[in-house]
Amino acid sequence: MSTNPKNLDDPRTRIIEAAETRFSQFGYNKTTMNEIANDCQMSAANLYRYFESKLDIGASMAQNCFVDKEQLLEQVVNRTDLSATERLEEFVLTLLRYTHGQCHDQPMINEFVDNIIKERPALVQRKIAGERALLEQILIAGNANDEFDIQNIAITTEAVHTSLVKFSAPFFMGMYPLEEFERIAKNVLVLIVNGLKS
Repeated sequence: MSTNPKNLDDPRTRIIEAAETRFSQFGYNKTTMNEIANDCQMSAANLYRYFESKLDIGASMAQNCFVDKEQLLEQVVNRTDLSATERLEEFVLTLLRYTHGQCHDQPMINEFVDNIIKERPALVQRKIAGERALLEQILIAGNANDEFDIQNIAITTEAVHTSLVKFSAPFFMGMYPLEEFERIAKNVLVLIVNGLKS
């Protein structure tokens, strides 16, 4: 799930890597701590020194994924060579491509995501808050250069972010091939941008 360079000498990293492989092949629910320990060539007791539960391993995986995605989105937000409208489009397409790629590489991801949403909602809320903060920067920039005419940035950011759920939630990623998703996303963006200009 993570695109950051990995230090496989670090036991925590090795455990997360092994769990990610197991979750991908067999699903989160069918994976046990003993199996992860065996894949790491360590005892289950040793594994518990680093993570209290399978959920803790999953939460670390999710956090790494969220950080990777946020870094990609931040690069888009900081592109001064693009207008706010262009940054908004690139933001949505980056979000979509990242999520679609994760789901393609991790076919059992929905089971994992369901568990994280139910058991660690605060982690998901922090991820949402991070995405909204970056999106808000684009909308503020659009207002500043008269591309947009937004009266309430906070409410508009929340509404725009909510309208993008289909392009960022793993649940929907099996519906279309990426090219079709990109076409749909661009059509939605036309409506959003027109609304921001009114």
